[in-house]
Formats: sequence, C-alpha cells, structure tokens
Amino acid sequence: MQLFEIEEIFPDVAGGSRLPRRQAGNSAQSLATTLVADYTLPTRAWLPSSAVTTLLGEFGITSGAARTAISRLGRRGVLESSRDGRHSFYRLTRDAAGELSAGGAWIARFAEQARSWDGTWTLVAFSLPQEHGAQRRSLRGQLRWLGFAPLYDGLWVSPDPWNATVAGRLAAVTPGAMTVFRAGHVDLAVSADRNPIEAWDIVAIARHYEAFDRQWRPLLQRVRGGRIVGAAAVRARTEIMDAYRHIPLLDPQLPVELLPAGWPRARAREVFVEIYDGLAEPAQRHVLDVVRQFTGEPVVGIRAHTVAVMAAS
Repeated sequence: MQLFEIEEIFPDVAGGSRLPRRQAGNSAQSLATTLVADYTLPTRAWLPSSAVTTLLGEFGITSGAARTAISRLGRRGVLESSRDGRHSFYRLTRDAAGELSAGGAWIARFAEQARSWDGTWTLVAFSLPQEHGAQRRSLRGQLRWLGFAPLYDGLWVSPDPWNATVAGRLAAVTPGAMTVFRAGHVDLAVSADRNPIEAWDIVAIARHYEAFDRQWRPLLQRVRGGRIVGAAAVRARTEIMDAYRHIPLLDPQLPVELLPAGWPRARAREVFVEIYDGLAEPAQRHVLDVVRQFTGEPVVGIRAHTVAVMAAS
C-alpha cells in the first residue's frame, strides 16, 4: 500500500550532502546510510570499508553492489573517506550527520507525548506555473514532510500551528505565489461539505498501522527473551526503523478528536521503541565483532543509540 509517492516526501538535498531517497524496500545506498548512522552517528567514527561491505552482505547485498553504494555515497557527500596503507575507511560527513540527526530526532519524538489541538487549521494555498514541475514536486514534498495534506488542488492543510521551521522550509522552495492562513472548519450540514481531516485517508492509515503491528508485535517475546542476536539483531533493528519512519508522514499526529476510538498510534510507538531499544545491545556487539575482524582491535565510538538518545539530539 502506498498512500502517495514515497520518493516525493524525502527532500533530496541535505545541506552539503545528498542523502539517498527512501524507497519501498531498502536500496544498497539507503541501507549503508542507515547502518553507518545507527552505530556511529553521535561520534562519526571511522569504519573499515570492508566492515560496511560485510554488514551489507548480511542483508543480501553483493560485495560489488556494496562497494558501488559506498563509492556513490562518497560522491554524494554523505560519506567521507581516508586511507591507512591498503585499507580504506569511511564515516559520515558533518552535513549528512546533521541532517540524519535531525531526521532521527523527528522520528523518535513522534507520538512521544499526546498533543493538544485548538480546533484550527493551517492552510497553504499556492499557485505555480505548469512549466515549474520540479518546483511543484519539491513544494509538495516539503508540505508532506511538514505534516500537510492536499484538501484540494493547490490548497494544503495541517492541524498544526504555523511556525518558523515551516516558514523557512517553504520559502526555500516556493517560486510562485503563496497564501497562508489559520481558520476553523464550519460544518455545512450538507453532503458536499468536506471536513479537512478528509485530506488524509484515515482508513488506509489505520490499515498501515495494522500491518505494522502484525509484522512486528510477534517479535516482542523473542526480543524480551534475548533470542535475537548477531546479524539477525542488526537486520531486525534496521528493518523496523525503515518501517516505522514512514508512519509520521502518513499520520502527522492528527488530532485524536477527529480519529476513530482506539487509534493505534501509541501502540505502534511502544512496539517500535521496545524492539529498537531491546536489540541495541546485541546489534552493537555484532557490529563491533565485524569491525574487529578488519582492525584487529576494539574501535572507539561505535555504539547503538536508543530512541531516547535520538529524541534528545
């Protein structure tokens, strides 16, 4: 199920780096970025290229495809390299680390606390010439990222208040005319009335939550019992992050007053946090073991961060 084009909602440019687009399914570049970030983001520790290739191999990525992915990430400004004799090492660039840290904090803070709503909506109306297709896609992507959805063509809506972050991001991608206003919905009591919440497909979002729960809740007992270790811990931790990071885009903490009773947002977060954090220690041990194969000694700065650490960054 895809509620909109996933590739639209992740901006391609991140400061001085170009992060790989998030796609349905993990590309080698996306996997490499996630793996390096998951275990070195706070420290930007150097990793042997052979260790990254080995870890990617545990996801079914061939060594040739892994080396190509690492090389391309270097050209995109996501990774930087160094050499020690015949051995090459990579780490996140400062620009990429900053963007990934901000993105990780945004994911980690999602549904952390219940949010109040004052009953008003922020509406963005814009007009762009048809020949500005790239700018139109970029604007739609930014609006999705910021929690807006299209109520009508050229009219996007969000339950959140207008703020400096939204203003700054939209100003950078808007070459045409734009109007922003705050308003409350008036119920017309006629069949033609459309409530702003209908800009989101609530039924489809609920199904997405159900699919997430079906896939990941069964792992909880195995995680609690310490039965997922080694490469399996790294894979599960990476895959649940990939699955969960789409949820804040599908459901940007829509007001619970407008949603069906028992909305599963909090339950999804609980499953994500318990699995991601519960696998941190065994996953970190495995990554350290793989790195040690190519360094012969312990490497400082490799550690698996928790959701709380991400949220605080």
